[in-house]
Amino acid sequence: MSSSFPRACLSQGLKSLLCNTAKKLNGAARRLFMAETVLQYGSGGQSWAEREFGWNRSTIRKGMHELKTGIECKDGFSLRGRKACEELLPNLLNDIRDIVDPSAQTDATFRTSDLFVKVTAKEVRELLIEEKGYNDEELPKRRTINSVLNRMGYRLRKVKKTSR
Repeated sequence: MSSSFPRACLSQGLKSLLCNTAKKLNGAARRLFMAETVLQYGSGGQSWAEREFGWNRSTIRKGMHELKTGIECKDGFSLRGRKACEELLPNLLNDIRDIVDPSAQTDATFRTSDLFVKVTAKEVRELLIEEKGYNDEELPKRRTINSVLNRMGYRLRKVKKTSR
Protein backbone atom coordinates (compact mmCIF):
# COMPACT_ATOMS: atom_id res chain seq x y z
CA MET A 1 0.00 0.00 0.00
CA SER A 2 1.43 3.35 -0.93
CA SER A 3 1.30 6.07 1.67
CA SER A 4 -0.03 9.56 1.04
CA PHE A 5 1.77 11.10 4.01
CA PRO A 6 5.51 11.64 3.71
CA ARG A 7 7.60 9.62 6.15
CA ALA A 8 9.20 12.84 7.38
CA CYS A 9 7.59 14.85 10.15
CA LEU A 10 4.31 16.55 9.37
CA SER A 11 3.99 20.31 9.55
CA GLN A 12 2.66 21.66 12.83
CA GLY A 13 -0.41 23.01 11.04
CA LEU A 14 -1.35 19.63 9.59
CA LYS A 15 -0.79 17.90 12.96
CA SER A 16 -3.02 20.47 14.62
CA LEU A 17 -5.71 20.02 11.96
CA LEU A 18 -5.77 16.23 12.36
CA CYS A 19 -5.81 16.40 16.18
CA ASN A 20 -8.55 19.03 16.29
CA THR A 21 -10.67 17.13 13.80
CA ALA A 22 -10.38 13.94 15.85
CA LYS A 23 -11.34 15.84 19.03
CA LYS A 24 -14.49 17.23 17.41
CA LEU A 25 -15.75 13.80 16.40
CA ASN A 26 -17.33 11.26 18.77
CA GLY A 27 -17.68 7.51 18.89
CA ALA A 28 -17.56 5.56 15.67
CA ALA A 29 -16.99 8.65 13.49
CA ARG A 30 -13.85 9.46 15.48
CA ARG A 31 -12.56 5.90 15.28
CA LEU A 32 -13.16 5.76 11.51
CA PHE A 33 -11.34 9.07 11.02
CA MET A 34 -8.38 7.76 13.02
CA ALA A 35 -8.33 4.47 11.10
CA GLU A 36 -8.48 6.20 7.71
CA THR A 37 -5.67 8.56 8.75
CA VAL A 38 -3.52 5.62 9.87
CA LEU A 39 -4.25 3.71 6.64
CA GLN A 40 -3.07 6.71 4.61
CA TYR A 41 0.23 6.66 6.48
CA GLY A 42 0.83 3.01 5.66
CA SER A 43 2.90 0.45 7.53
CA GLY A 44 3.58 1.43 11.13
CA GLY A 45 0.76 3.94 11.09
CA GLN A 46 -0.72 2.98 14.47
CA SER A 47 2.48 3.53 16.43
CA TRP A 48 3.15 6.69 14.39
CA ALA A 49 -0.30 8.10 15.26
CA GLU A 50 0.17 7.21 18.92
CA ARG A 51 3.53 8.96 18.98
CA GLU A 52 2.60 12.01 16.89
CA PHE A 53 -0.99 12.67 18.00
CA GLY A 54 -1.35 10.83 21.30
CA TRP A 55 -4.13 8.63 19.91
CA ASN A 56 -4.86 5.37 21.70
CA ARG A 57 -3.80 2.36 19.65
CA SER A 58 -6.69 0.20 20.85
CA THR A 59 -9.09 2.91 19.65
CA ILE A 60 -7.34 2.92 16.28
CA ARG A 61 -7.53 -0.89 16.13
CA LYS A 62 -11.26 -0.79 16.87
CA GLY A 63 -11.66 1.79 14.09
CA MET A 64 -9.66 -0.40 11.69
CA HIS A 65 -11.94 -3.32 12.55
CA GLU A 66 -15.05 -1.17 11.97
CA LEU A 67 -13.63 0.06 8.68
CA LYS A 68 -12.78 -3.45 7.50
CA THR A 69 -16.07 -5.11 8.51
CA GLY A 70 -18.48 -2.20 8.09
CA ILE A 71 -19.99 -3.04 11.49
CA GLU A 72 -20.11 -0.21 14.03
CA CYS A 73 -19.19 -1.13 17.60
CA LYS A 74 -21.61 0.27 20.18
CA ASP A 75 -20.17 2.29 23.03
CA GLY A 76 -21.01 1.34 26.63
CA PHE A 77 -22.07 4.78 27.85
CA SER A 78 -25.09 3.38 29.68
CA LEU A 79 -22.79 1.11 31.69
CA ARG A 80 -20.97 4.06 33.19
CA GLY A 81 -21.95 6.39 35.98
CA ARG A 82 -23.37 6.06 39.42
CA LYS A 83 -25.61 3.14 40.26
CA ALA A 84 -29.14 3.79 41.42
CA CYS A 85 -29.67 3.80 45.17
CA GLU A 86 -32.06 0.85 44.77
CA GLU A 87 -29.16 -1.24 43.44
CA LEU A 88 -26.84 -0.22 46.26
CA LEU A 89 -29.50 -0.74 48.96
CA PRO A 90 -31.71 -3.63 47.77
CA ASN A 91 -34.20 -3.39 50.69
CA LEU A 92 -34.67 0.37 50.42
CA LEU A 93 -37.87 0.30 48.37
CA ASN A 94 -39.57 -2.19 50.68
CA ASP A 95 -38.51 -0.22 53.75
CA ILE A 96 -39.84 3.02 52.26
CA ARG A 97 -43.09 1.27 51.38
CA ASP A 98 -43.40 0.01 55.00
CA ILE A 99 -43.01 3.56 56.28
CA VAL A 100 -45.18 5.39 53.76
CA ASP A 101 -48.08 3.00 53.07
CA PRO A 102 -49.89 3.43 56.42
CA SER A 103 -50.27 7.18 55.83
CA ALA A 104 -50.95 7.05 52.07
CA GLN A 105 -54.30 8.13 50.63
CA THR A 106 -55.69 7.58 47.16
CA ASP A 107 -56.81 10.41 44.94
CA ALA A 108 -60.30 11.43 46.07
CA THR A 109 -61.41 11.94 42.46
CA PHE A 110 -59.87 8.62 41.32
CA ARG A 111 -58.37 10.37 38.29
CA THR A 112 -54.88 8.99 38.98
CA SER A 113 -53.47 5.89 40.57
CA ASP A 114 -51.02 8.00 42.60
CA LEU A 115 -51.01 7.77 46.35
CA PHE A 116 -50.74 10.98 48.32
CA VAL A 117 -48.73 10.90 51.53
CA LYS A 118 -48.65 13.26 54.47
CA VAL A 119 -44.99 12.70 55.33
CA THR A 120 -42.12 14.60 53.71
CA ALA A 121 -39.02 13.09 52.14
CA LYS A 122 -37.02 14.45 55.07
CA GLU A 123 -39.28 12.61 57.52
CA VAL A 124 -39.05 9.41 55.47
CA ARG A 125 -35.25 9.65 55.58
CA GLU A 126 -35.27 10.20 59.35
CA LEU A 127 -37.65 7.25 59.85
CA LEU A 128 -35.40 5.02 57.74
CA ILE A 129 -32.54 5.85 60.10
CA GLU A 130 -34.59 5.48 63.30
CA GLU A 131 -36.85 2.53 62.50
CA LYS A 132 -35.00 0.55 59.84
CA GLY A 133 -31.43 0.99 61.12
CA TYR A 134 -29.82 2.72 58.14
CA ASN A 135 -26.73 4.89 58.61
CA ASP A 136 -26.87 8.56 57.69
CA GLU A 137 -23.87 8.15 55.34
CA GLU A 138 -25.24 5.16 53.41
CA LEU A 139 -28.68 6.65 52.75
CA PRO A 140 -29.26 8.95 49.79
CA LYS A 141 -30.03 12.59 50.52
CA ARG A 142 -33.52 14.06 50.90
CA ARG A 143 -33.85 15.08 47.25
CA THR A 144 -33.04 11.55 46.07
CA ILE A 145 -35.55 10.07 48.53
CA ASN A 146 -38.11 12.47 47.06
CA SER A 147 -37.32 11.19 43.53
CA VAL A 148 -37.56 7.57 44.69
CA LEU A 149 -40.97 8.26 46.26
CA ASN A 150 -42.17 9.83 43.01
CA ARG A 151 -40.91 6.84 40.98
CA MET A 152 -42.80 4.54 43.35
CA GLY A 153 -46.03 6.43 42.64
CA TYR A 154 -46.22 8.45 45.86
CA ARG A 155 -46.90 12.17 45.63
CA LEU A 156 -45.76 14.41 48.43
CA ARG A 157 -48.61 16.88 48.49
CA LYS A 158 -50.79 18.24 51.20
CA VAL A 159 -53.92 16.16 51.53
CA LYS A 160 -56.96 18.42 51.61
CA LYS A 161 -59.25 17.83 54.54
CA THR A 162 -62.90 17.58 53.73
CA SER A 163 -65.49 19.24 55.94
CA ARG A 164 -68.41 17.21 57.17
